[in-house]
Amino acid sequence: MNNFMDPAILFFLFGVGAGLVKSNLEIPAPISKFLSLYLLMALGLKGGFALAQSGLTLEVVKGLGAALLLAIIIPLAGYQVLKKLTGPFDAAAIAATYGSVSAVTFITSVQFLDGQQVSYSGHMSAAMAVMESPAILLAVFWVNSVRTQTATTSNGQVHSLRQTLHESLTDGAQLLLLGAMLVGILSGDQGKAMMAPFSVDLFKGMLAFFLLDMGLTTAKNFPNLKGQSPWLMAYATLGPLIHSGIALMVALALQLSLGDSFLLMVLAASASYIAVPAALKLAIPEASPTLYLGLSLGLTFPLNIILGIPFYFQIAQKYVA
Repeated sequence: MNNFMDPAILFFLFGVGAGLVKSNLEIPAPISKFLSLYLLMALGLKGGFALAQSGLTLEVVKGLGAALLLAIIIPLAGYQVLKKLTGPFDAAAIAATYGSVSAVTFITSVQFLDGQQVSYSGHMSAAMAVMESPAILLAVFWVNSVRTQTATTSNGQVHSLRQTLHESLTDGAQLLLLGAMLVGILSGDQGKAMMAPFSVDLFKGMLAFFLLDMGLTTAKNFPNLKGQSPWLMAYATLGPLIHSGIALMVALALQLSLGDSFLLMVLAASASYIAVPAALKLAIPEASPTLYLGLSLGLTFPLNIILGIPFYFQIAQKYVA
């Protein structure tokens, strides 16, 4: 199916349009949170069931290793570029945002592969979880170094790596994903059959409903892009393409499958707009949320959802045997 004709993508575009015309259509916050948690739970179960069948293999080790490598390389490279374009605090925050991942972009990509009837490994859900936190920890290290040099902080104390690590690893969304994956591994085929009406049959409709909400939210973030540096706008547009290219090279070096290579490219190209901004608000209060959230949600997320996913798949098809 053409990506533009996918009902979930059409609902996203509808949400953007409704937001741009200032409609009073909205999804209540508790429902939006439930949809997000449902999608993570269903994804975790799906990955767990797949891992229960495959077990711990060399492919699993390679996939998780590739994810961890990218989770370190991308924010490190991004920070070196961004600190030339803006201040150190904003540079660290943006690098962390783009060094982490978007669960919704990943879930949409999984649904895309299902539509293309292309197989992929269940451990890629775990790869997404692996890529969530390293960028945040690196950003805190950078800003604490800057604070030490200037001997000033916004609240009189340095936000420790230990504190940030605890916040990252105990984040509810990440715990739910990993917990659901563990349930899937332990329950195996029997659990898969029992949970199919919940985690399979309802999945597409729930994703479409959530993307409608994300479309409305994206439209609200468009004004945050006004007045931003064109160089930062270019980073939000071109950075994901470069990151996906790095991921493709890693995937080729490790000889990953087409489906896994594509998902690794999507993860590398995505940017967090939920977990990381929440952590950054506490860890780097000096950074502007309007900047890093506006770029990731107002520009990168819609580009990836509408154009990026089919583009990354075409590139992966071309180079992955």
